[in-house]
Amino acid sequence: MLSQLPLRLLPCQFWAHWRPLGIAILCWILICPSSAGAAQGIAQYGKPKYADGFAHFDYVNPNAPRGGTLTLPNPDRRTSFDKFNPFTLRGVTAPGIGALMFESLAVGSADEVSSVYGLIAEDIKVAADQMSVTFRLRPEAQFSDGSPILADDVKHSFDTLISKLANPQYRTIYADVKQAVVVSERVIRFDFKVRNSELPLMVGGLPIFSKHWGKKADGSHTPFDKITFEHPIGSGPYVIESYRAGKSMIYKRNPNYWGNKVNVRVGFFNFDRIVYKLYSDDAVRLEAFKAGEFDALVEYRAKNWAKSYVGPKFNNGTLIKKAFPNHNGAGMQGFAMNLRRPIFQDARVRKALGYALDFEWLNRQLFYDQYSRINSYFQNSDLSANYNGET
Repeated sequence: MLSQLPLRLLPCQFWAHWRPLGIAILCWILICPSSAGAAQGIAQYGKPKYADGFAHFDYVNPNAPRGGTLTLPNPDRRTSFDKFNPFTLRGVTAPGIGALMFESLAVGSADEVSSVYGLIAEDIKVAADQMSVTFRLRPEAQFSDGSPILADDVKHSFDTLISKLANPQYRTIYADVKQAVVVSERVIRFDFKVRNSELPLMVGGLPIFSKHWGKKADGSHTPFDKITFEHPIGSGPYVIESYRAGKSMIYKRNPNYWGNKVNVRVGFFNFDRIVYKLYSDDAVRLEAFKAGEFDALVEYRAKNWAKSYVGPKFNNGTLIKKAFPNHNGAGMQGFAMNLRRPIFQDARVRKALGYALDFEWLNRQLFYDQYSRINSYFQNSDLSANYNGET
């Protein structure tokens, strides 16, 4: 186009001729941040395992059959619930709400450490100085009510969670995040107070909910800390089908779920319905399992595992008892000696106490041979030491 300009135009005339277009281009550059350097995945250390455009995580079955109902018991110590809002301090949240109805900008993979991949965000860009991170939202991402997920909703979620209306844990988690800035309709930037390579991953895990959650018919809003049984407006793959307050929750797969074809969701959430039944105590829950009232039970008590999972249904294979080894860091249990006391400052004394502890007897008599002696603070991980002195 420049070659078509009259050659007689002076520089000032040239600018006057092209000024409107120049201003338009400049505005576009300022409003629309460059996507150069942006990617679906980011890693705190090194590079993400999965490159942009990957089809699905390696550990999922992309062709897994869909359908059926999965029925589960209390997932933890809660025996009742009195709200649907998982982000406030008071009350007990219904089981499954957080995982099934809410999503985040990015999610981690189960086969690597400290990497995340865009879910609601289609790409992520960490600033060169690591003092901010920018997320570009997927145009197809939407909430359960059909409304699009916009940068305003992300900012609303962040501002609400760090306010006094939400559980104080969020103010602690995001203490080093200065602010959320709406760059454009589908671009959100988080500015940091300090340089920390973990912060982009942390804000990627921010749960997102609609700014219309809690909105009343007259246009007013229920204060966030007063939202209890108002149905959540999240973007997750399930919605509430029905519930009995404090007793049971039934979720059904959202037929209009937006993320079915997103690579980080392929192979997940294959049940049509997920049911939670809450029982008053462990003994009642175990007997309900034996009676076939639900499908799976995770046991944490050594005595129960050794003594209670017996009977005809276990013998004939109707109920299957199976241990699943993992490589999750196990933490440690033991006796810590106060080295400020002179008696413990002699390494030989500490070593003698270690020999005096008859772990094998304790394990056999008290723990039903279910425990393993630890060798490291990093037990059950690749970082732990072994008896050969290797790491």
